[in-house]
Amino acid sequence: MTTDVVGVDGATVAYDFGAHKLTNVVSPTPSDIDVASAAEALPIKLVAEKMCGLGEDDYELYGKYKAKVSEKLSTTLAGRKSTTDVGYYVVTAGITPTPLGEGKSTTTIGLVQALQAHTNQRAVACIRQPSMGPTFGIKGGAAGGGYSQVIPMEEMNLHLTGDIHAIGVANNLLAAAVDARCFHEATQSDDALWKRLMPAKKDGTREFSAIMFKRLKKLGITKTNPDDLTEEERSKFVRLDIDEDRITWRRVVDMNDRFLREITVGEAATEKGRTRKTGFDITVASEIMAVLAMTTSLADMEDRLGKMVVGPSKSGEPVTCDDLGCTGALMALMRDAIKPTLMQTLEATPVLVHAGPFANIASGNSSIIADQIGLSMVGKGGFVVTEAGFGADIGLEKFVNLKCRKSGLKPNCAVIVATVRALKCHGGGPPVKAGTPLDHAYTNENVDLVREGMCNLVRHIENTKAFGIPVVIAINAFPTDTEAEHAVIREACIAAGAEDAVLCTHHSHGGKGAVALAEAVKKACEANQDCKDFKFGYDTDLDIKSKIEAIAKNVYKADGIELSAKAQEKIDLYTKQGFGNLPICMAKTQYSFSHDQNMKGAPSGFTLPIGDLRLSAGAGFLVPLVGAFPTIPGLPTRPAYYEISVDLESEKVLGLS
Repeated sequence: MTTDVVGVDGATVAYDFGAHKLTNVVSPTPSDIDVASAAEALPIKLVAEKMCGLGEDDYELYGKYKAKVSEKLSTTLAGRKSTTDVGYYVVTAGITPTPLGEGKSTTTIGLVQALQAHTNQRAVACIRQPSMGPTFGIKGGAAGGGYSQVIPMEEMNLHLTGDIHAIGVANNLLAAAVDARCFHEATQSDDALWKRLMPAKKDGTREFSAIMFKRLKKLGITKTNPDDLTEEERSKFVRLDIDEDRITWRRVVDMNDRFLREITVGEAATEKGRTRKTGFDITVASEIMAVLAMTTSLADMEDRLGKMVVGPSKSGEPVTCDDLGCTGALMALMRDAIKPTLMQTLEATPVLVHAGPFANIASGNSSIIADQIGLSMVGKGGFVVTEAGFGADIGLEKFVNLKCRKSGLKPNCAVIVATVRALKCHGGGPPVKAGTPLDHAYTNENVDLVREGMCNLVRHIENTKAFGIPVVIAINAFPTDTEAEHAVIREACIAAGAEDAVLCTHHSHGGKGAVALAEAVKKACEANQDCKDFKFGYDTDLDIKSKIEAIAKNVYKADGIELSAKAQEKIDLYTKQGFGNLPICMAKTQYSFSHDQNMKGAPSGFTLPIGDLRLSAGAGFLVPLVGAFPTIPGLPTRPAYYEISVDLESEKVLGLS
């Protein structure tokens, strides 16, 4: 059975997607790295041209199995074909997870494998690039699992095409620029600063660099000849006058390192005693990562990078990347990162990997550009399945209120992934800890515990339906589950308003194990083609506090919020600076609807503490930190790196999972 693929020249070519079904499934399922190592990946050139309809000018090869695709395809690909119709848009979210994860990425991959290889529907998965912090910390990898994963998985989980590295360097360049500028302004006169920032040429003339005109415009100076500036104008131009006690821009590293949460910089004698306290975030929490996820074009990215605020001046004005003159340099570092990476699943379904913001401390979704490209690739009747991080209270809420608000895209359906294990945890089961064997409550049948935990999944269903999105539940099956436990889940889900609740075995069987899910998703999408009921969770014209309260009360079911003095000060500052109309990106634990990870199930009636507020002016949102929430993780007692190594004979990476 073949499907028509529209090529770069507009011609239609028949292609048999079913030719790539898995035929070598082994039981019991081997380790993820063993499954991936045994797979025979197609050359990515074949995936790009035969399955995605791309031409040679649309992509750049990064080895044999990865390619960067042009960001321009987000606007040009649909117009190149005979129709501007795009495919169905499906978002995958999850139940409030345990520290072990509930298989959301695996389900995303299993679903697109089922759609394309087993039901002959055009499909593309859009997922985030994994951070190496969790890879070496707890998870040991994040490319799906079992027979539903992205390959080559070792390349996916490690450096991939260098995007996270580029973000880290760009972020830290800006951090270095901030401290260097503060140092030079503190140790030089206005005249010395002017002569160094505007060095005279051999003929004695001076010239503004292109980026400097943005600061001149901000200051209301229209002169183009540096020699025409008055002494007062020169002083305003050279002095950003950053308030060093309120610098908000932090350095980043793509690793779990708790000892970098708070540091002192400037300790060397050469810095002349100009020390200050600051800290590191994990790279995927950088605002530059969020900019990458939210941007729609190269020009839009330049504008967003330039608007990033590093802190206020002593007079309270926002100091930006444009003010520091860094925007062009950051663009040079990010030029290739804006292009999504094309990979494939075990069953040769195309996967676009782009951006990697955590959902608990950042926007938690893959890029708008990747989703737009995917929708154009699959065409009318095809499917793009994009993943939202962690539970639906975090990732899906941000997908709606941040990503869709910016992109204008509307989802036809949401898939929420649930497991018996997570439901038992929310029903009162013993704590689940990474690296510790599961209690017998999780490996033996306990229908009552599952039933008690359904309150968590039901709330996620209700919250998603409140956004006007139909819900299909994917029950990610484990070998220790029982039919009675699955029956309780399905019954409660249907009663709560889910379109369907489907048992999935894609981890063990690949796309074949998610065919029923694919059929349920197709049915839900076809019944919601116009997305007429879709709506956001709040109006951005509300004041900052009211928007935070809307999420806390309507999604988390808190009674209200409590602002620390620091958070209130930031709200007042950002409102005064003109950022009060931005949407909200909550930073909180992923393990509970509340601020307390030990409050399982569906807690309500609590007060949500807001400890601090950060501004991401370039990304376009405000970030309330719930409680004292860390923005760089720490390593556990027994990190995943104990299992990771390289086979010296085959040179293959071992131990990723």
